[in-house]
Amino acid sequence: MQRANALNRLDRLPVSRFHKVTLLAVSFAYFFEFADINTFATTAPKLIDLWGITVDQIAYVTSLSFVGMFIGSVVAGTMADRWGRKRTLLLTTLFFGVFSFASAFSWDLVSLGVFRVLTSAGLAAMTVVAVIYVNEMYPSAVRGKFQAYAIVIGICGTPATNLIASAVVPLSDWSWRLVFLWGSLGLLLVLFTRHLKESPRWLESRGEHAAADEVLREIEARVGAEMGPLPAPAPPVEEAPAAKASLRVLLQRKYLMPTLLLTVLWVTQTIGFFGYSSWAPTLLAKEGFSVEKSVFYVALTTVGAPLGSYLAALVTDRFERKWCLVAFGTVIALCGLLYGLTFNPLLIVVFGFLVNLFERGYTALGYAYSPELFDTRGRSLGTSVSYGLGRLSNAAGPLIVAALYNGHGYQSVFCFIAGTWLVGAIVLAAFGPRTRPKRVPVDQPRRESVAG
Repeated sequence: MQRANALNRLDRLPVSRFHKVTLLAVSFAYFFEFADINTFATTAPKLIDLWGITVDQIAYVTSLSFVGMFIGSVVAGTMADRWGRKRTLLLTTLFFGVFSFASAFSWDLVSLGVFRVLTSAGLAAMTVVAVIYVNEMYPSAVRGKFQAYAIVIGICGTPATNLIASAVVPLSDWSWRLVFLWGSLGLLLVLFTRHLKESPRWLESRGEHAAADEVLREIEARVGAEMGPLPAPAPPVEEAPAAKASLRVLLQRKYLMPTLLLTVLWVTQTIGFFGYSSWAPTLLAKEGFSVEKSVFYVALTTVGAPLGSYLAALVTDRFERKWCLVAFGTVIALCGLLYGLTFNPLLIVVFGFLVNLFERGYTALGYAYSPELFDTRGRSLGTSVSYGLGRLSNAAGPLIVAALYNGHGYQSVFCFIAGTWLVGAIVLAAFGPRTRPKRVPVDQPRRESVAG
């Protein structure tokens, strides 16, 4: 048995400059993840004109990108367990930045497709690690709020990219390349390296108690110098040493059930969100709107994204996250359906705005909810596998969207997207566990539960 206390020592810290600087660094990574994730969607209408590519070819590139996301997600979980949360966060962000930069120099659809698959692998990997990192570095009482705050800042990358694309893509036959250069600026995360600390909970789970204590003392010294004397933490608890986690661990019942539930959550979120965001500019253009107008309308709708993440920050630690997810998913289904039933520009922007608002709130809630269903041993694997399977599912999503559009028309696509959101809401309502922590007396030792 070993004595573990990182969770208790972190939980009793007041929010300080240390937490805010960490938030800024994670938000920076999220910003360029969200900036980069839609670069292909915003340039695809232009490439249809320049390279003569078809909707089906766009679907294949998008599908392969989600295969890349699956691989990146699963690999990230293994890397984060082996090399640490901080190092993996930096490496995955550098990875997607390099290949986004390479995308700007694509010479045909095949080369662009290869670069986008590699970029997507890095994007998903970074997201998985960032979710775990925030979960393990912030006090339990505010971790959901700070997860949402990171998304509030980070999601601004989506409207920023769409507005930049709407301005630069029409300029010339080569200016679409600037969109990918913009997405590559995530490389600058290296400037935050010295401000990020390794997760002491990860160090402790590996039996590296001296290293965990060193990190905790440094954090406590920073917080104490700013906030004054700190309250004493709850006493350490005895825990069995954590064995090296392998994929077989997820077959154990305590990990299998949350993994299956979260797989449904991320499958429906992925198909529902990317079915909308990746296709809206192209489908509007195919329905007779100019490339400039289709990209601009979608750019206006994404302004709702940061507001949705802020809404999630207001409710995530106040109400049960499970029911917030159910409510948000239901609203997205309704607004997404209404979006697809109108060709009025004003209503397209209004319903698109609401879809973006509640979807990004849903994503922020999902990022907070997912790692809480696992303990430290299973957190990285369970989060990465369920998130990765969600991304992998959308390898089929674009092909389904293309088939629906070609066979049944524009509106059938949005009926399908609304249906996926509704399925996710129903499954969460029926099977999702509650994670809102119960109050623990100050003098009572706290053991890490599944929600810890």
